[in-house]
Amino acid sequence: MKKLIALMLTLFCTFSFAVSATALSMAGGVEALKAEFVAGEGPVEGDYSIDYSYFSPVKENDTAKYPLVVWLHGMGDGAEVGRPVKKSNVAYWASDEFQARFQPAGGAFILAARSREEDGHFWSDDMTAPLRAAIDDFIAKNKDNIDLTRIYVGGYSMGGKMTLRMAVAYPEMFAAAFPICPAWSPSEELCENLADVPVWITSSTRDPLVNYYMGVTPTWEKIVAASNNPEDCRLSTLTKVCYEDGKKTSSSHHAWYAVNHDMFSAENGDYPYMSTVNGNGEEVKLEYPNGMISWLTSHTSEYDGTPIEGTGNLKDGDSTENLLDVKGVFDFFRLLFKALFMALGIIK
Repeated sequence: MKKLIALMLTLFCTFSFAVSATALSMAGGVEALKAEFVAGEGPVEGDYSIDYSYFSPVKENDTAKYPLVVWLHGMGDGAEVGRPVKKSNVAYWASDEFQARFQPAGGAFILAARSREEDGHFWSDDMTAPLRAAIDDFIAKNKDNIDLTRIYVGGYSMGGKMTLRMAVAYPEMFAAAFPICPAWSPSEELCENLADVPVWITSSTRDPLVNYYMGVTPTWEKIVAASNNPEDCRLSTLTKVCYEDGKKTSSSHHAWYAVNHDMFSAENGDYPYMSTVNGNGEEVKLEYPNGMISWLTSHTSEYDGTPIEGTGNLKDGDSTENLLDVKGVFDFFRLLFKALFMALGIIK
């Protein structure tokens, strides 16, 4: 009897430990995962340097080569060090469950860069070279464990704009790009730079800031028209923007929550109110667990680390279109709060 009881206790403890280990990775919550990110900073390029938070999958005595995902925040989420991770659920990608989807390595570096909004930089055109310098420096510091053929770039809103700018400027470096409600539309000429870069756009038909029909759709059409492999490109459309549990978000601009949860619901089913097509207009049915992460790591480049100049900084007037006026948005909120404070008698 004592041996039986001991055996049962051992099995119970083993089971409890397994559940706890799983909970710590995913069910333990995104805040615990955010704490796994470490601060870093790139070198000065021109007048700027880019700081970032990053997650490393490397274990002790690890010789594996892992992909690198560059994550770019939207406007308002880069005002302080660490904020791009604090204000985003991209940390889910650091969980054991999501890391395992990065094949063939079973893990990936996540680098969340910051545009120093406290200095008035909102992924402006002159930030492409400093961001490239930060990525190069990060690769150099982790050269033994980064798979150069699997470097990916993605981000939302202003970060979606910067995603496209980086992919257009340095197409040799990125194996794939995933802009979310991108606040910029490259010209047809610039989209030719993306001919060999698979692109997956995610956006909402109800987005109040980056119009789906007049902004995102034309961008998608130009990218597909220039692509050598349109079947590898994807467009995910949300008719209502929700969290992974189906609860509606505060704004239909927040399409990045779908990407943060790898395009699946909390129950690992279809993401709420979302449909996906490829560049040929064919429906793409996402089968768990093959979502955004699996799509990314299915694509590789021929990049070997050789320094490349790319097209460098892109300036206004390069036949491009900004879809989100940063100054206009801030002026709107400034006047709104001024009117509110006057009505409350706080200011005159």
